[in-house]
Amino acid sequence: MRTFNIHEAKTHLSRLIEKAAKGESFIIAKAGKPLVKVTALEAPVPGEVRRTGFLAGALKVPADFDKMGRAEIEAMFGEDA
Repeated sequence: MRTFNIHEAKTHLSRLIEKAAKGESFIIAKAGKPLVKVTALEAPVPGEVRRTGFLAGALKVPADFDKMGRAEIEAMFGEDA
């Protein structure tokens, strides 16, 4: 894995990002000390993307949901709770 100093990385950033996206990771260093590793993100396969709402219709919330446990809560904290 190649190492580039900050100045060199800034100068060739577009080229380096293209290489990283193709799987060629690299390290950026400052004064010879490695600081960060740049690597491609693993994007999910389109068919495997999790979507919000995937359980829509699978769960039922009782009509009295907001009143459930009311007696226990009042017993612990008083009627004003």
